[in-house]
Amino acid sequence: MTTPYPQQPAPMAGPTPPGMPGAAPASGMPGAPGAPGYAAYTSPIPIRPTNLGHALRSEWTKIKSVRSTMWTLGVLIALVVGIGFATAAGLSNSNLEGNSPLTFGFVGVLLGMLCVITLGVLVISSEYGTGMIRTTLTACPSRSRVLGAKAVVFFLLTFVVMAACTLVTALIDDSLLSGNEGAVEATGEDWFKAVVGVSTFVALLGLLALYVGALIRHSAGAITIMIGVVLLPLVLAIFMQAGALHDVRDALLEYSVPNQLTVLYDNGASPNDSGPQGWDPLLIITGVTAVAMLGAHAAIEKRDV
Repeated sequence: MTTPYPQQPAPMAGPTPPGMPGAAPASGMPGAPGAPGYAAYTSPIPIRPTNLGHALRSEWTKIKSVRSTMWTLGVLIALVVGIGFATAAGLSNSNLEGNSPLTFGFVGVLLGMLCVITLGVLVISSEYGTGMIRTTLTACPSRSRVLGAKAVVFFLLTFVVMAACTLVTALIDDSLLSGNEGAVEATGEDWFKAVVGVSTFVALLGLLALYVGALIRHSAGAITIMIGVVLLPLVLAIFMQAGALHDVRDALLEYSVPNQLTVLYDNGASPNDSGPQGWDPLLIITGVTAVAMLGAHAAIEKRDV
């Protein structure tokens, strides 16, 4: 004989009467909101509104904790200081033909510039490649703040490292070459341009690479574009030998990145005096970087991640 299952009472419609299981405490009863003995939950974690300082600390933690930063900056130091010393040692008995000893730090800086470009691209594009950018923007929803923090941290780091490298290179070159025949004594302005001016120029070029990386979102593509910006005008000018192309060739030579760097070293390669002079290279790179910055901020605000 089969025993029937006990019939369960049908659920009651509407709110559960006080005192029944699952009912909320009635007003005035212990445990009810507003009743004596009721305590609201308070999180033990302090809640503070985020600001730019938090974003800066976050970006500094990220940039100093990845291996690519240490390796890239290590190669940068080796190129700038090492090649600067090798160049000075090779010219120790040569006639400088009216050049300042500081001029010969150009070769190492030109090669080290490629390291700065690479690092600038990786600062932003590597996060898109790994998907880490989603975590970053979840922690800091203000996209312009994130990009601005990356730019500030990268620029300051690059400038400090480059200033140290160019200063050491200038001291080495001056100590080894100042007594050479034909050497011109470097003035205070020459020292300032060879250290502060060159370091600012290279840091701004790296910042331009960062903004190009934010626009392209692909490491290889952005690095290729930046290498083309640095080297392609000079390479094209070398092969423009036709008379009809002389004006174009001269413009490419005058405004190429290597020539603007030599202008800061007071040894410009312009065929005439119509190109950048004095501090003009810094004004040019600042304007180009500002345009790229506006484009990168507009893109990062409108695109999906």
